[in-house]
Amino acid sequence: MNSSPITTWEGAEAYFTFADSPSVMMIILALAMAATIGAVVASALHENHTYIDYK
Repeated sequence: MNSSPITTWEGAEAYFTFADSPSVMMIILALAMAATIGAVVASALHENHTYIDYK
């Protein structure tokens, strides 16, 4: 059952060979979540530190 409209990869900008691997997708998702949470926590700490300096 080949229902893909793609008949050739010629001219493709990027394609991912791990798209059918749930474990790799979960690792990428976990890394993205860690980066997002880390950025939010770092921003909150910086804002709290800056607010203390101007009291």
